[in-house]
Amino acid sequence: MLTERAIRNFKPQSKTKRLFDSGGLYLEVSPTGSKWWRLKYRYSGKEKRLAIGVFPRVTLKEARTARDDARRMLDKGTDPGQARKVEKATRSELSADSFESVAREWHSKFSPGWATSHASKILRRLEMDIFPWLGSRPIRQITAPELLSVIRRVEARGALETSRRALLNSGQVFRYGIATGRAERDPSGDLKGALPPSKEKHYASIREPKAVGALLRAIEGYRGHNISRCALKLAPLTFVRPGELRRAEWTEFDLEKAEWRIPAEKMKSRVPHVVPLSRQALDVLRELQPLTGSGRYVFPGLRGRDRAMSENTVNAALRRMGYRKDEMTGHGFRSMASTILNEQGWHRDAIERQLAHGERDAVRAAYNYAEHLPERRKMMQAWANYLDGLRIGANVVPIAGIKVGRG
Repeated sequence: MLTERAIRNFKPQSKTKRLFDSGGLYLEVSPTGSKWWRLKYRYSGKEKRLAIGVFPRVTLKEARTARDDARRMLDKGTDPGQARKVEKATRSELSADSFESVAREWHSKFSPGWATSHASKILRRLEMDIFPWLGSRPIRQITAPELLSVIRRVEARGALETSRRALLNSGQVFRYGIATGRAERDPSGDLKGALPPSKEKHYASIREPKAVGALLRAIEGYRGHNISRCALKLAPLTFVRPGELRRAEWTEFDLEKAEWRIPAEKMKSRVPHVVPLSRQALDVLRELQPLTGSGRYVFPGLRGRDRAMSENTVNAALRRMGYRKDEMTGHGFRSMASTILNEQGWHRDAIERQLAHGERDAVRAAYNYAEHLPERRKMMQAWANYLDGLRIGANVVPIAGIKVGRG
């Protein structure tokens, strides 16, 4: 912990030095003697820094107050650096009606209700592909041809899906501008049909039963870190999204009831999700308990137990096992389960609910996240038994919608 006296007495060095306080707050002392307060923090999995001010104009006490304010923003899901940009933009009369000002205000208002990764992607898309050309323009003066020329830049580099999403986000900003009295119309609506349709994105996945068996045996024999190996084993048994798997917390699991209840804020659909746990899934979790059960995350990061596993861990493990990115991905376990379970004749609605595919009616989804749960419990156990049969190389035959193995 720093003190005012220690800060004042510290002499500049030949290189920039950092004097750390607590909670990510530190003082950066340059060779010229200037002393800048900065805050190091993480948002949406990325390390960021926030400039707080210059010492002694900003005292140690004031810097700590600014740090605590920033931490409270992070606890609410808000990026303090982004919040500052919005504040600056809205304070400036000259930029109050600019596209960038309206966009940042829109993002700040609605992003707390989104997944942090989703919010980060939208902002970065606007910053990289829209703001450099339209950011300073008054939003009410932007025309459809002008917007199209910017979107065409994205399309020209082969990022067709990104161009469509950039257009979609721009339309949301224009409509927010209309609602707040700073724009008169949404020119993105005039561009309907101006972009070619994008191809549906498919994650690489193994679906042929014999190849699935080989994959499961490769996972069983994986010689990397044991936590990574357990993540690989649990992925096909639960077929949740990779982000939901790596950010799983022990408090979400009830091993006695054999349930994993994922809270709404972690789900893409923003609706809570129930994952019935098979005996095999429970075995994996009990194997992990002595390793990670005393901490927050089921799969903590290798560099610190206070962080979730890296989003690249499962895919990196698959590459180490010899599977190329066009053969299998962490997301591919979902396609594997969906394809095979449908082929086995399980109720389609039960499969879709277990995959947590978005419900168009958000109100209905909020009340029906446990729909088809008895059948889903039966399906998840049968699925785990089926995978066991593939792993040991058994001949597997379908009986009344369930696959059982023959030795």
